[in-house]
Amino acid sequence: MKVREAAASEAEAIAALIHAEAERGVLLPRDADDVLEHLTSFVVAEEAGELAGAAALHPFTPELAEVRSLVVAERYRGRGVGRLLVQGLEARARRFGIRRIFALTYVPAFFERLGYRRIVKESLPHKVWTVCVHCPKFSCCDEVAVLKDLEETP
Repeated sequence: MKVREAAASEAEAIAALIHAEAERGVLLPRDADDVLEHLTSFVVAEEAGELAGAAALHPFTPELAEVRSLVVAERYRGRGVGRLLVQGLEARARRFGIRRIFALTYVPAFFERLGYRRIVKESLPHKVWTVCVHCPKFSCCDEVAVLKDLEETP
């Protein structure tokens, strides 16, 4: 399994993976144009030329970024692909000088196994919520916020 930067030719496939999870209500939707517009924020996992998953890193401040659109193709679930994607984003964040990384998730235990800790959502900067206001669950958000201090971990 290899984690690398996403290619423009993969925007449709990444959007299709995200769409399937957005239909289930667990990810915010992103179409291929949006993926392409934010292509440099995406990493993908591939095995034998097949897209196994994708995730994006979205900086909010010089010190804080979010894990977004973390998705693993159904046939690759349970094989450590999500972990590899998050670790790939963490490595990118460190290269950019970002010191903290967070996620809003329905699966906090996954992130806790990777060294994240639960935090109060309201402790995140106000501009984090600029995307959330477009979510149908905004007024009754049931996601859990998790945060990792990258300086404390390798």
